[in-house]
Amino acid sequence: MKRNLFAGRNSFIGCGLMLFSHEDLEMIHDATLEVLEYAGLYVQSNDAMDIYEAGGCTVDRKNKIVKIPAHVVEDAIVSAPKKVFLAGRNPKHDIVLESGRVNFCPFGEGIMVIDPYTGEYRKSTKEDKGNVARLVDALDQYDMLENTVAPRDVHPEMESLHNYEVTVANTTKHVPQPCHDKRSAQLLIEMAAAVAGGKEKLKDRPIVSGCTCPQSPLTISEGCADPIIEYARANLPQNILSMALAGATSPVTLAGTLVTHNAEVLGGIVLAQLTRKGAPVMYGSSTSMIDLKLSTATVGCPELGLISAAVAKLAQFYLLPSYVAGS
Repeated sequence: MKRNLFAGRNSFIGCGLMLFSHEDLEMIHDATLEVLEYAGLYVQSNDAMDIYEAGGCTVDRKNKIVKIPAHVVEDAIVSAPKKVFLAGRNPKHDIVLESGRVNFCPFGEGIMVIDPYTGEYRKSTKEDKGNVARLVDALDQYDMLENTVAPRDVHPEMESLHNYEVTVANTTKHVPQPCHDKRSAQLLIEMAAAVAGGKEKLKDRPIVSGCTCPQSPLTISEGCADPIIEYARANLPQNILSMALAGATSPVTLAGTLVTHNAEVLGGIVLAQLTRKGAPVMYGSSTSMIDLKLSTATVGCPELGLISAAVAKLAQFYLLPSYVAGS
């Protein structure tokens, strides 16, 4: 099992980025609890509304608004595991997400590539995805393999299944796999179980993890909620990752965006914990800011680095493993 060196410990050597004090984080947390309890989330899944309601939340089914009391949020934070085990097909690539350690993976999802042999700028294919998986498998600097390029030569509704099939066939590292509806989540879990040797072995060695994205502002779609439920029921790790845009779908300030982002991610974590207490989750972020001049999402901007550092600090505040986008 691989465990990287500790990083981010308080000491008198090295360097770090401290954006908020403990009191600042408490203020962001308190503001988040207020948003979740009094404004609520727009939840588009009937199954999710049933689970929220059974867990003590107030559900307005006509308007699809779920209001989550503070004690329900706090209970979910406490019940979520503080360490998450991500297995590789080869045990030498097993990793543990825990306090003080940093792991790395490539981040996507690209839709165009420059052909390495012809120089042509073209749409990415399933073959490209397999080639990237083999490359990442050979690079010690990467600990697992996230989505890299999109297989644009397959049917869009089957894309997540093609993604996993070609990726798991070409890497022995852990494979997080996003999915966008209940059926694709179920099928991906079945595929991973077939690779692992059965569902019980998959639980012992989770070679796949889910990734779902709430929609800003304050929305959990059916395509986000249902996979959260399926992965929690299977007791498999999953990353609940918001993609808010400061200045567009969230407030322009760092603290304001963090409140919106935090409410969305914690809303997903609450759903996972109400589905199965102790379900392994990661606190995720690909939140960035909008370029107000061009009206585009800026992924490589300095502000994304600041947001990611703040999100990592917030996850540490909750004692949860974090997954953040690089800049």
